[in-house]
Amino acid sequence: MEQRRPRRQEVKEFEERVVTINRVTKVVKGGRKMRFAALVVVGDKKGRVGFGTGKANEVPDAIRKASEAAKKNLITVPMVHGTITHEITGNFGSGSVFLKPAAEGTGIIAGGPVRAVVELAGYTNILSKCLGSRTPINMVRATIDGLSSLKTVQHVAEIREKSVEEIYG
Repeated sequence: MEQRRPRRQEVKEFEERVVTINRVTKVVKGGRKMRFAALVVVGDKKGRVGFGTGKANEVPDAIRKASEAAKKNLITVPMVHGTITHEITGNFGSGSVFLKPAAEGTGIIAGGPVRAVVELAGYTNILSKCLGSRTPINMVRATIDGLSSLKTVQHVAEIREKSVEEIYG
């Protein structure tokens, strides 16, 4: 009697979310060449998040390329009680995203691309508003810009060479 080996389950370190898929066209002498561009956000819901873009002839290949690029492009974000440490505005191009900490129980109040980034970063309570350009790639880049410039109280105290109690007054 043959013994079956149990299959090893792949443990996924990151969760990935496809934000948008665009069909892009290149006009050549023989006609039009269709390709697909994908925007993917990856995160572990514990403070690490990243995004990537990929382009290929088929949608699955574009998504795979984008997720590989996203895993190379990770940032670590600070978190206090499931929200951000302070208000911040992230900018990219003509788009900006305003992020504000929220009280416990508020939930994530954010539009599509911004919601994908903050959920995969691990935030549970946050308020956001998109200003200017609403292109998904610009919104994701602006959100990442805002989150990457967040500072904790300990970090600010370290920069100013003071104690945390002195910062709070």
